[in-house]
Amino acid sequence: MIEFLHTRRLFVIILVLGLFILGARPVTDPDVWWHLRTGQLIIQNHQLFHADPYSFTRPGEPWVDHEWLSQIIIYGVYRVAGWGGLIAGFAALITAAYWILFLRSPGRPFVAGVMTVWGALASVPSWGVRPQMFTLVLASVLLLLLDRSYQRPNVLWWTPVLVLIWVNLHAGYALGIALLAIFLVGDAVELAFGHEDAAHSGARLRTLALVLATSLVAVPLNPYGMAMYRYPLQTLHSRAMLAYIGEWASPDFHQPRYLIVLCMMLTTMLLPVLSPRRLRARELLLLAVTMYAALRSVRHIPIYVLAATPLLSALVQARLQASGKMGLFAAPALPLSRIKAVVNGVLLAGLIIFVIVRFRYVVGRQAEAESKEFPQAAVSFLATTRPPGPLMNHYNWGGYFIWKLYPDYKVYIDGRADLYGDSFLDEFGAAYQVKGKSWRAPLEHYGVRTVVLPPDAPLVIVLQTTSAWRAIFSDRQTVVLTKTR
Repeated sequence: MIEFLHTRRLFVIILVLGLFILGARPVTDPDVWWHLRTGQLIIQNHQLFHADPYSFTRPGEPWVDHEWLSQIIIYGVYRVAGWGGLIAGFAALITAAYWILFLRSPGRPFVAGVMTVWGALASVPSWGVRPQMFTLVLASVLLLLLDRSYQRPNVLWWTPVLVLIWVNLHAGYALGIALLAIFLVGDAVELAFGHEDAAHSGARLRTLALVLATSLVAVPLNPYGMAMYRYPLQTLHSRAMLAYIGEWASPDFHQPRYLIVLCMMLTTMLLPVLSPRRLRARELLLLAVTMYAALRSVRHIPIYVLAATPLLSALVQARLQASGKMGLFAAPALPLSRIKAVVNGVLLAGLIIFVIVRFRYVVGRQAEAESKEFPQAAVSFLATTRPPGPLMNHYNWGGYFIWKLYPDYKVYIDGRADLYGDSFLDEFGAAYQVKGKSWRAPLEHYGVRTVVLPPDAPLVIVLQTTSAWRAIFSDRQTVVLTKTR
């Protein structure tokens, strides 16, 4: 028991508990609601969706529900353990991803731990109860397999199994394919320039190429078959998603929450110059690709962190060793005295109590977070008074309406931007912002009878000035307008 309370082991436990409580946060992702509903319907009906059931603007439109397995898990956890179970489960997923990141980070535990926490803080804006967290943890596992494969090449053969699971959880499986390709190209460059043992590296390259090919063959083993090859590319090239959806936009470094990742990026560029350790071709390629992805889209920042953190840890470790300061972190492990064991035990007990209290506080705030982020009162009004449909809703509220009002009301739009397409998103944006001469066209084309939007929406402001629309509900979040003629 005393050895369990050794300072170094305590440091690792504190790191894990800290990551868990950092990842535990109220559920506010606008897509979680339609994920819950879809998971519920899949379980109840024992079949998957291949066409849109939720909207009146795209009824029957082909739908590649690439997150179907994630949705079953999300609803299953919610049904069994409620919001607390979802918050704890996804906090555990996030913790696992960054625990693996810590294991991949070379150097002393303190150095690796600091780099891991830095990376976690840079990634926080992208965390939440969302299928993307499965991609985060599976990408972390894949990078661990790729790192370990230089000593044990056969571990690469776990990758096709990983991809088979991944492609049914989330379309982020394409990231796994991309990582395999990056390592393949990087290692080929090193071999071509004589940086590796030819016999050993040639064999590993052949194994990596076979694993990549096998992983590609595993992709169609999902309910949507070959469509999953196209889906990630179509999403990445959607102009409207980049224009209208915040997490697909580039990070705004004027916002304080992105300053941490900016510092990490600047350090990633500066530290290789100061450290005696030289980056390999595969490391440079991995950094370049993931940094570009993170600069292009906020949602890719965690992937950049998974790539950059171990390299930063190795560079810092090498720099400290070269400067002779490594001794500060390399004190020999002394036998743990009874007094130190008691102090460490009290510290651990206090931390565990804090984590429990903090977690209960987060779960307790779920109802408050829901009412703050989503039109709870307006939904209750709609369910009670049942104004005429069809209704036009805010993009971020579509999923909430699906969970709360479907099938009584179908939505105008929701978070499945890929289903609606660029032209529809442009059309909705023009109506919402009252831009162009044809901004009324969507209202007329779809026969909209009720509008449910924020009070500051330009469309609401304009419609309130006309006699054709009347406000029947309003609060600080929402205005409900119905057509009078």
